Amino acid sequence: MEDRKKEGRYDRVYRQLKEFTGKTDQPLSRMASICAVLHHKMDHYFWTGFYLHSADRLTVGPYQGPVACQELEKDKGVCWAAVQQRGPVVVPDVHAFPGHIACDSRSKSEITLPVFDSLGKIAAVFDVDSDQPDAFSETDARHLQKIVQLIYHDET
Repeated sequence: MEDRKKEGRYDRVYRQLKEFTGKTDQPLSRMASICAVLHHKMDHYFWTGFYLHSADRLTVGPYQGPVACQELEKDKGVCWAAVQQRGPVVVPDVHAFPGHIACDSRSKSEITLPVFDSLGKIAAVFDVDSDQPDAFSETDARHLQKIVQLIYHDET
């Protein structure tokens, strides 16, 4: 999907998600809504979900798509790279990413973003895989950062 088309779709999805997430103060419920809406509205999403971060572990949380890895090996893969960098990681070709964790061999590209709680600690990692190569860009990263802020913050 070209970036200009993504811009409009993300803007519409953000407005929808802001309304949904405003109806509860539960982070897991907000995560579940974000997964469901994005997974079904964004054509290039193959797996959409959260890995919950606690005690130096990343364990699967709400998601949409094929069965996920239950826990990700510490300091390995794209999700842990987002934790270490404290920012988005865009991977055009997962097979070229050192230490990539292949939960599903159909994944070709990936984007991950840390989710910060209200105290600024990483509470989760938002992870999206695509079955298309080079499916994600800075446009995705910018909009997804705004969307995941809805989980722990009422206003962005």
